[in-house]
Amino acid sequence: MRSGLWSTIALVVLLGGLYAYIRFDVAKQPNPQISKEEKVLASVDSDQLDGLRIRTESGETTTLKKADGGWQVVEPIAAPADEAKVTAITSGLPSISLVRVVDETPTDLESYGLAKPRIDVGFKTAAEKDYRHLLIGEKSPLGSDVFAMRSDEKRVVLISANWEPSFNASTFDLREKALLKFDHSKVDGIEVSAGGKLLQFAKNGRDWKLTRPLQARADYSAVEGLMGRLESKAKSFVTNDASPADLKKYGLDTPEATLNLTVGSSKMTLLVGDKADDGAVYVRDGSKPAVMTAEGALADDLKKGVDDYRLKDVFEFHAFNASRLEVTRDGRTVVFERVKAEVNAAEPDETADKWRLVSPTPGDVDKNKMGNLLSKLEGLRALSFTASTAKTGLSSPAMTVLVKFDDGKKEERITFGKTGTETYAAHSAEPGAAKIATAAFDDAVKALDEVSK
Repeated sequence: MRSGLWSTIALVVLLGGLYAYIRFDVAKQPNPQISKEEKVLASVDSDQLDGLRIRTESGETTTLKKADGGWQVVEPIAAPADEAKVTAITSGLPSISLVRVVDETPTDLESYGLAKPRIDVGFKTAAEKDYRHLLIGEKSPLGSDVFAMRSDEKRVVLISANWEPSFNASTFDLREKALLKFDHSKVDGIEVSAGGKLLQFAKNGRDWKLTRPLQARADYSAVEGLMGRLESKAKSFVTNDASPADLKKYGLDTPEATLNLTVGSSKMTLLVGDKADDGAVYVRDGSKPAVMTAEGALADDLKKGVDDYRLKDVFEFHAFNASRLEVTRDGRTVVFERVKAEVNAAEPDETADKWRLVSPTPGDVDKNKMGNLLSKLEGLRALSFTASTAKTGLSSPAMTVLVKFDDGKKEERITFGKTGTETYAAHSAEPGAAKIATAAFDDAVKALDEVSK
């Protein structure tokens, strides 16, 4: 026990001495006063760079060339570059601050990991024949900085280790990995073919609408979620130049799903094939020869049915933008209108808008009760959809609601039917009906009765 204890103490003392020596060895080097603004590569102009050659810690080398305003990977493959990744390098180079000078005239680069640098960032302008280099060696004893040097200088310096992830970039990191390259804001049409079903969506102002297999309002979040999947990055590149045999091998000769995007007059296609061993799916941009893998959730989204993309809200209006409400029930129609608040010059704060009962008997209505009615109607949601209105009770409506909103620019008419314990709602501009919660409908009716008293 005593022998083992002394061995442990001796080891701790030895390691502590070694650490102190390393700290002292680094600290004893010349350390001139460094301006916080001094940059290691102050002369580099990122806008003038047109060539990069990156060798990573693993030994992989990637060469990039700037052409026509954009960057291209030229070695070891030919492919568009990931502009964000490349910009992180080109803008990063002139931004590297000098933490300190470690050795002005080093005689042993091995001790800094610079005899054979872990990372080599080559860069050049169009006017330069040869690359200049930023060489990155080992981390400092504390690990927050790394030893580095310029290829045209002898001195060894310390720079922040935070730059390492940007510069230690593989070919995969540096190439464009978008499944489809498109401007999200300009997409005006989507077509999905999967499992024998065809869905089509068209942009309707700021919203999306279904155009096939039926004309209906689309769930904005669901469609935008699908768009988000398309904007995700490839997990891997299986082959850069697929042969017919490759397409068959990965299920891309007869895709499981096909998605077409229209952006103005242009069209782009994504093909989705079989599943990979890791649960991802094989995909291909129809205009390019490469085969990639993408998250398996993409295939799941493309295989969703039409009801998954339909808007579940029975009403589109919100309590704050409704301006007129007409409700017909049991042969009686009641009409409510919002009265805009007036501004009192002596009291600049606006009072809340009021609602009035217009007919059958004009008069003020309780603000809270009216708010409750609007909230109950606004909260009605479809549980499921049916293509036919047969056996829905809609032939003898239990209630019809006409709402005007957005200052009267929009309106929607919803008819409700009841059969047994089930309740349905039909939008005047859509086929079929939506099944809704009977309890929620009954609550809306109760709210109507309260405000109509």
